[in-house]
Amino acid sequence: MTRWPLPDPMQRALEEARLAAAAGEVPVGAVVVRDGEIIAAAHNAPRTLADPTAHAEVLALRAAAKALGQERLEGCDLWVTLEPCAMCAGAIAHARIARLYYAAPDPKGGAVAHGARVFDHPQCHHRPEVYSGMGEEEAGELLRGFFARRR
Repeated sequence: MTRWPLPDPMQRALEEARLAAAAGEVPVGAVVVRDGEIIAAAHNAPRTLADPTAHAEVLALRAAAKALGQERLEGCDLWVTLEPCAMCAGAIAHARIARLYYAAPDPKGGAVAHGARVFDHPQCHHRPEVYSGMGEEEAGELLRGFFARRR
């Protein structure tokens, strides 16, 4: 199998995931990109912030909205190391993210290609374009290593 270099946004998301792991958080990282520039980056921090909503995607969306001074992130892309959960998929739809790129699938907790499949519901008012698999191996290794050390 040929391995292509990962795009810069996914590399940055993986760096964020490593920061999460170093802080004892589940290693998930996310970045928001607009016009080819990373405008926000975050990693999981629910334990650190004592906030169950402090997933990487939510924190990155909040930072991007603050940077742009608006709640709608139209024209922005979200790059994340793990398939978003239902909460994060809902936030992605509300933020009007144009494209979602995620690395590793999450058959247990994901809600894009698995589980709730949030974007497939008729009640979902915005559906981003979705691309998966870029960085899957690296993101999967980070997650497997993190959970193996905790057992």
